[in-house]
Amino acid sequence: MPDKKSTNHIRLTSHPDSDAQVLPIRWGESDPMRRGPVVATLTEPGHRNVVGTHSGSYAIYRAIAVAAGQLTQDHRADLTNTAPAALIGPHKSWGEADRIVSLDPWGAVAPQVFSSYVQQGMDIRPTIAITRAHINMPELRDAIAAGRLKPDGKILCANGDVSVVKAALEPVWYLPGIARRFGLTEAALRRGLFEQTGGMFPELITRSDLDVFLPPIGGQTLYFFGDMDTIPNPDIPLAVRVHDECNGSDVFGSDICTCRPYLTHGIEVCIQTAQEGGAGVIAYSRKEGRALGEVTKFLVYNARKRQEGGDSAATYFHRTECVAGVQDMRFQELMPDALHWLGITRIHRFVSMSDMKHDAIVKSGIEILERVPIPEGLIPADAKVEMEAKKAAGYFTTGKVASQTELQEVKGRALDA
Repeated sequence: MPDKKSTNHIRLTSHPDSDAQVLPIRWGESDPMRRGPVVATLTEPGHRNVVGTHSGSYAIYRAIAVAAGQLTQDHRADLTNTAPAALIGPHKSWGEADRIVSLDPWGAVAPQVFSSYVQQGMDIRPTIAITRAHINMPELRDAIAAGRLKPDGKILCANGDVSVVKAALEPVWYLPGIARRFGLTEAALRRGLFEQTGGMFPELITRSDLDVFLPPIGGQTLYFFGDMDTIPNPDIPLAVRVHDECNGSDVFGSDICTCRPYLTHGIEVCIQTAQEGGAGVIAYSRKEGRALGEVTKFLVYNARKRQEGGDSAATYFHRTECVAGVQDMRFQELMPDALHWLGITRIHRFVSMSDMKHDAIVKSGIEILERVPIPEGLIPADAKVEMEAKKAAGYFTTGKVASQTELQEVKGRALDA
């Protein structure tokens, strides 16, 4: 890979023929004006300071729209009245270069923070959007009927409506930080991304002066319950469910896994914690089928069900490896970034028994006091194989991390606050 100071790069039409970036990005600077904006738009190639474009996986649809003549390439978004419906940060973590490497902490307020550049003609767009909404799921109405949830008229209504704030996050990768997170050299990371996408982004190799990459992958959605201002406060109860996408279960209610039941249980715990004066966060990531994809996932389903002797916990992961080559490609190393964006330093109730998720969060510097398992009564009969297989493979840990005395001390501090 060429040295960053080299001037002998091969040039592509998407970037100007110069190493002098109009707006260099100094990742990790706490002052946004020193950090600089992420400019990934195509309206003025000379202003671009990243590899890739906005919209994550939807960037390809934008390309089709332009090619089909339905969208002009120089379209500029009218961002009037699109500012965040709730403010987040800034937090100390925003100024720590290796704490957040997979999203732009200033992404929600980029047009506002960098308004002086916008006035000079820079096409700067948000990579995060924050809005208010209501959600309503039949499982929550069931929880009300069973007495587990009690409507309060503010967070939870009698008809099951829940008031939330939600944020959509596009991936923004700081390549040097991503490389360190995975224990790689930056050169190895860039080459791997370039080669294993069939050469889709040559600038990963030819423009080593560009440190930021916007990959065409799915992002994250965060749902907030209760008073968002308490989320960074380590002394006020916070419930968190980190959930990886499962379209078959989350949307269509497939009973071969526990994904939707665990998701709705996580929401229930978040509501309860919010009603107790704390807050709840659901972090939903687009990593379908353990990031192997839904086609691979369905192929594995077929293989599991058709094998001699039927589906079993003993062969659960073996069949996945036969098709995909690995058991899991979710790489939870990047997952804690969204939690650091929220300023979280302590999670009181972590609604997950996944050791992969737990260990990644704790390793990143966030304390977890209690791990909340899915109640046995919520596990579908056909999902028993999955649960047994994951337990046998060491995916899960049961029980609580903190003692009851420690939890009572936390609750006492919350009441004092």
